[in-house]
Amino acid sequence: MANRNPRDANELEGPPVFEVGQKVRSIRDVRNDGTYPGAPVGDVLIPAGSVGYMISVGSYLQMYHIYSVDFYEQRRVIGMRAKELEMVDAHANAPQNFVRPDTP
Repeated sequence: MANRNPRDANELEGPPVFEVGQKVRSIRDVRNDGTYPGAPVGDVLIPAGSVGYMISVGSYLQMYHIYSVDFYEQRRVIGMRAKELEMVDAHANAPQNFVRPDTP
């Protein structure tokens, strides 16, 4: 994660872009910046195009929303910024209106 840029707007003044349960995709490779244990700095942790689910929203440097994303295929949970993600399905974990086939 990059250091605070004084020209950036404070994201915490507005609501988060993503919500818990949404399905998202990484739009770029995510490399270890030294904050992910067990992998060398610079290693690709999550390749671009990987799909995961939002599991929590936090903050970083009292300025940025940080989204914890469970990339289940890679078995990794990674903290990411909104600019590194795109939504795949806003209702991935929403209750479904299921109608049983035997119901008239």
